Amino acid sequence: MMTDDPLDRRQIPRAGFDRRGFLKVLSASGVAVAVADRAEASPGAAVADPFGVLVDTTRCIGCRNCELVCAEANRLPEPDLDDAVLEQERRTSERQFSVINRYETSGGEVFVKRQCMHCITPACASACLTRAMVKTDRGPVLWRENKCMGCRYCMVSCPFDMPKFEYHSANPRIRKCTMCFDRISDGGVPACVEECPGEALSFGPRSKLLHEARQRIADGPDDYVHAIYGEHEAGGSCWLYLAAVPFEELGFRTDLATHPYPEMTREFLYGVPVVLTLAPAMLLALNRATRRERGEGEEAS
Repeated sequence: MMTDDPLDRRQIPRAGFDRRGFLKVLSASGVAVAVADRAEASPGAAVADPFGVLVDTTRCIGCRNCELVCAEANRLPEPDLDDAVLEQERRTSERQFSVINRYETSGGEVFVKRQCMHCITPACASACLTRAMVKTDRGPVLWRENKCMGCRYCMVSCPFDMPKFEYHSANPRIRKCTMCFDRISDGGVPACVEECPGEALSFGPRSKLLHEARQRIADGPDDYVHAIYGEHEAGGSCWLYLAAVPFEELGFRTDLATHPYPEMTREFLYGVPVVLTLAPAMLLALNRATRRERGEGEEAS
């Protein structure tokens, strides 16, 4: 029975497999698809003025209410609210999208909220071969389960180490903060912003948040370091931070480039689909050619 699969070996002649046949195998194996429009492998597109959140660490009281409401909004296990967990720096996980850390700094005790930064041009979306990780036109970076092939390149590429994998699940997913995309789409605000009693979190268009941050620095030059974390780091992010002490004292990476990380790997990423598609076809063609030559040699002997 014949099939429509161009790689079905019953449709490939066993005799006369020459150079032309070799090229046919490559063509039939999807090389044309691999060199198609580069837009399919392009980095996550930057949004003109996405929504974002400004975190003023001088206002955070460390109540950790944001952790609790984040868990409720995302149907995650209730976080451990015992203050003992603050003795060590914590990271987000597949079971907790937002964490508060406590730092002893040159300016005293400071609490800092951490979650996905929702980069303007996200490296995770750029590295995703199937466009499962995408930058939405509203700002949040989302993961789409129906498109993910499980390569986890998004985890490796993120300079903030935010995408997490459910290693112990029978049906593992990539998990991280979504900036409460559904709430934003309905005209609301992220749950953590809505429930912050100290008004340490402000939600709105990124341009307005930057203006607000600069205004606070101008109004209180002695209250803030004169920088906004997330304005330029890794090309900029939708989550922005103000602080009264240098950001390195708060566990932030200060070694990041100021241009989008996908720009550094764009040509490589464009080539990845070509390699993944071409390599199997090349090996198949070589196998057929080798088997053909071996068969001829046996007949001659």
